[in-house]
Amino acid sequence: MTALSHPRLERHYRGLLATDDVDPTGVDAFGGTLASPLAVVRSSALAANIAGMQRWCDDHGVVLAPHGKTTMAPALFSRQLAAGAWGITVASPAQAQVALAAGATRVLIANQLTDVAGIRWLGRTLRDAPDVAIWCYVDSLAGVALLDDGLEGALADAQRAEVLVELGVAGGRTGARSQPDAVRVAEAVKASRHLRLAGASGYEGVAAGAGGPQGIAAVDAFCAELGRLLRRLVDDGLVEPSHDRPLVLSAGGSAYFDHVASGLAAARESLSATPTVVVLRSGAYVTHDHGLYARTTPTARGGDGPQLTPAFEVWGRVLSRPEPTRAIVDVGRRDAPFDQDLPFALWSRAVAGGPRDDLTASVVSLNDQHAFLDLASDEPLDVGQWVGFGISHPCTAVDKWNVLVEIDDADRVVGLLPTYF
Repeated sequence: MTALSHPRLERHYRGLLATDDVDPTGVDAFGGTLASPLAVVRSSALAANIAGMQRWCDDHGVVLAPHGKTTMAPALFSRQLAAGAWGITVASPAQAQVALAAGATRVLIANQLTDVAGIRWLGRTLRDAPDVAIWCYVDSLAGVALLDDGLEGALADAQRAEVLVELGVAGGRTGARSQPDAVRVAEAVKASRHLRLAGASGYEGVAAGAGGPQGIAAVDAFCAELGRLLRRLVDDGLVEPSHDRPLVLSAGGSAYFDHVASGLAAARESLSATPTVVVLRSGAYVTHDHGLYARTTPTARGGDGPQLTPAFEVWGRVLSRPEPTRAIVDVGRRDAPFDQDLPFALWSRAVAGGPRDDLTASVVSLNDQHAFLDLASDEPLDVGQWVGFGISHPCTAVDKWNVLVEIDDADRVVGLLPTYF
C-alpha cells in the first residue's frame, strides 16, 4: 500500500512528464511539452462516432450498451450515456465498478461470474444500490449453483440477482452449446434461491468465425436461434420479467451489429406480449480503427451502418535511421496492438511539431519498445521526427495506456482521459 501511494508516482501518466508543473491543455500535442510515445484521440472523431452510432440505434429500434472494455475511460462512458446509451457493458466486476462510477445505472456483465469475490461484490452492490440494474451470464448448472451459493447472505431479503442465459456455438468460447442445454440452465435458475432469469444473450462474432466464408449467414442463423431460445423460455415460464424491467435480448459486437439489430428485432416482434428490449453491445465504434473494423463494420461491407472515423492514433519519435531504407521508432508492443495487424505508419511531423505529412513506410516488425519501418531511401524522415500510426483493434490498443490525450483538429490538447484497466 505504501508503494501504491508513493507521492512521486501518484500522478504518473504515460506521455506526461512533470505533471505537477505543466498543464498541457491548449498546447500543441507535438510541440515538445508531451513525451514520446503518445496516444491521442481526436475530439471531433469521438463526438461524431458517439452521436452517429447512437442515432443509428435509435433509428433501428434497439438500445445501446457500449462495451466499456474498449476504452475503460469513465469520461467516455459519461459521454456515451449522455448521448443516449441505455447502459454500459463490461467483462468483469472490476470493470463494472468503473462503469457505475461513471454514472451508469444499467450494467451488463457480458460474462460468466464465477469468482467468489466478484459474486459477493455483486450481491453487496445490488443490496446497497437497489436502483442499479446489473446482469451477468449463466451457461451451466455448475455456474448457476456457484452464483446462487455465493449470493447467500449478500442480498437483501427477497432480493434476487438478474441473469441472462448465454447461448454459444460448438467449438466457441462460453455459452450453452444447444437450446436444450440452455433450457436446462434456465430451469436451474428457476429453481434457485437468489437468481431471476431475465433474458438471453450471446455473441455472434464467434458464430461468424466458425462460419468461415459463410460468416454472415452464420450470424443470421445464430441470431434467429437466440430469438427462438428466448421465445421458448417465455413459453415455458422460465423467464421472469421484473415489474419494472423488460426482458433483455442481447448480442452485437462491433462488426455485425447491423445483422444483429435486424435479426433480434424480428425475434422481439414475436414476443410482442412480453416487453423485451434488444441490447447491442458494440464498443469499438467509439474510436474505430484503421484495420480490423475499417474492414468489417457495416459500412465497410456496403451494409447499413453509421459512418465511423478512426479517432485513435499512436505517435512516436524516430530513434535511428541506421540504413537508408530502415527507420527505428520508439513505438513497440507496449504501445500499439499487434494481434490483428501491425500498426500502420501513416504520417510524419517535424521534431518541433507542426503540420503532419503523409508518410510512405511500412511497419515490418515490433519489439517491446521499437517499431521497424521499411521506407524508400529518398523518403524524408530524420532522427527525432514524429511518426504517427493508425492501429488495428482498439480493444488491445487502449489498454496499453493509462491516459489518452484528447486533441482538437488543430492538434491542441483539449483534455486528458484517464483509463482504468
